[in-house]
Amino acid sequence: MRRGIALGKFNLRRIVLDVVKPAEEPSLVSIAETIATVSGVETVNLTVEEVDAKTEGLLVTIEGDGMDFSKLNEAISGCGAVVHSVDQVAGGERVIESVPVPLSRARR
Repeated sequence: MRRGIALGKFNLRRIVLDVVKPAEEPSLVSIAETIATVSGVETVNLTVEEVDAKTEGLLVTIEGDGMDFSKLNEAISGCGAVVHSVDQVAGGERVIESVPVPLSRARR
């Protein structure tokens, strides 16, 4: 077994989530601290994308090695927030950063 990889198991290294939380509580710091306690998490970034009277929409980027999505989801919901969608997943031996596709190739 290599670091972060159990045989037959996907090595989740980055996940980007659209998360909705109540406007007042929990705080962004509280959510980030809770996510950071999940096994395999190395980095957490929360950005407020939308605000209305009752809720805040967050873009949550989590990076690490061998993370478990169900544990991340439990941590987020345990704070009183909800995962609205999974917007990006990266995993394996390494992360492939997005590569811009030339416009001429994108139209083929």
